[in-house]
Amino acid sequence: MTRMKPHERQRLIDEKIRREGEVTVEMLADSFGVSTETIRRDLAQLVESGRAQKVHGGAKRPRLITEGSFDERLGTEAVAKTHIGRLLAQAVEPGETLFVDTGSTTLAAAEFLAAIPGLTIVTNSTRMAERLAKSGSDAAIFLLGGRYQGDNAETVGPDTIRQISAYSADKAVISVAAISPDAGGWDASYEEAQIARAMIGNTHFLIVLADSSKFGRQAAFKVCDPDEIDLLISDSQAKAMDITAMRERGVEVWH
Repeated sequence: MTRMKPHERQRLIDEKIRREGEVTVEMLADSFGVSTETIRRDLAQLVESGRAQKVHGGAKRPRLITEGSFDERLGTEAVAKTHIGRLLAQAVEPGETLFVDTGSTTLAAAEFLAAIPGLTIVTNSTRMAERLAKSGSDAAIFLLGGRYQGDNAETVGPDTIRQISAYSADKAVISVAAISPDAGGWDASYEEAQIARAMIGNTHFLIVLADSSKFGRQAAFKVCDPDEIDLLISDSQAKAMDITAMRERGVEVWH
């Protein structure tokens, strides 16, 4: 019998935690036929990556994440977001049409997108439009209208979603608050998740931007299933277990 690799067992444990809510070390050891020490190491890995919350004698589902202000998020994982922006530029061809949603990670990519000639960019982010223009982009920028949210400097709501349906893009560039190989991409904002889903529905190719801190987290609002993602761009700190699991779901990953 082929022995199960740790990352494979941890993925199954992750699924069980999501399904059942809480698990014990003893129950998992019996289920997988391994020692309790092995299970404790597995759970420690899942807790470290944010996939589980430690409890006495086992683990449970982690709390849903909430996000701070946009300015606060701009200051976190800045090096990783710059790395992701450089990689994104390699995935975009001159002359393409892109949907770009609102996010601190997509905004960090603006200066790299600005160097690509002939783009058409459709966005609900006023910061993105301004950053592209100030970076010397020659892109045709279409700023979606709708209800304005000042903190994120974005438009949201039914009017914005209706306008998205008037466009078709070669690629959608979407940021997420949480991602996993089993659950896909999620957002902490209902309205931003709806914008992202509308953009995904009108494109031929989905690029998801997620720095390594987003793996294993859980958020409230669904953005996409794993099999909807064509390319996931992360950073060099992403764990091998996370990258392998995404690739096993058929997702191309750059990091």
